[in-house]
Amino acid sequence: MPELPEVETVRRGLEPAMTGARFIEVETRRPDLRFPLPPDFSKRLAGQAILSMGRRAKYLLADLSSGEVLVMHLGMTGRFLIMAPDGGVEEPGEFANEVKEDAKHDHVVFRLSNRFTITYNDVRRFGFMDLVPRAGLETSRHFKAMGIEPLGNELSGETITRLFAGKMAPLKAALLDQGLIAGLGNIYVCEALHRASLAPERAAGTLSDEQAERLSGVIREVLAEAVEAGGSTLKDYRHTDGSLGYFQHRFRVYDREGEACPTPDCRGTIERLVQSGRSTYWCRHCQK
Repeated sequence: MPELPEVETVRRGLEPAMTGARFIEVETRRPDLRFPLPPDFSKRLAGQAILSMGRRAKYLLADLSSGEVLVMHLGMTGRFLIMAPDGGVEEPGEFANEVKEDAKHDHVVFRLSNRFTITYNDVRRFGFMDLVPRAGLETSRHFKAMGIEPLGNELSGETITRLFAGKMAPLKAALLDQGLIAGLGNIYVCEALHRASLAPERAAGTLSDEQAERLSGVIREVLAEAVEAGGSTLKDYRHTDGSLGYFQHRFRVYDREGEACPTPDCRGTIERLVQSGRSTYWCRHCQK
């Protein structure tokens, strides 16, 4: 599933094409994605201007002139493809794990007043779209139980200490709890824990103030680097222009089981363990 950096990269790709434009036509080629599309979805969007493109955790948010917000989630395989007015799209770079194009999975097509066409393609249809009143966005079913943004000013060592106080759950599980910190996923948590020299199995509530402060900084650092690199390409993820992310070439531990730990002067080896059904990659020699 795309993680926060991938979703932020998609947001940045959509923003120039969508912000300030109006929906001229919205073509839905099926009545549902993961869930049924909202009632009168196409009619409610037609003629509305897109005031801004935002993101909350792993959700894309298009603020509309109607007072509603178009909430979009990519699921596991969802992606947006942008066609410019001249019909051209940028060619993908030479990255790993190419995604095979198949137009039969084009489910929603946005035709905009600036003559851009944006197509939502989703092979597995685990993504979804919803329309939510702007005034009730934070209390909607999507966001009412959601934690703080890891790229925002709220994340600090003090905040982590407060959120994890008394928790005996594994540190990795606490970081993946969307009700505490929203948007963190398996890949970047593994990377952040390694950079912070913290073991994924230790109790979340045992962090010292210094360790919590170091972890908060590393989380922002890893996410910012991934956004800059365009996210990671793991099987299905693509940018809006069709090119593939390449942060996977910077992974220190993720999917590197059996390799030497990249930490200077560490003689450890990257190991894999399963936590709550997910693979964790770490070095027991330098992560404590």
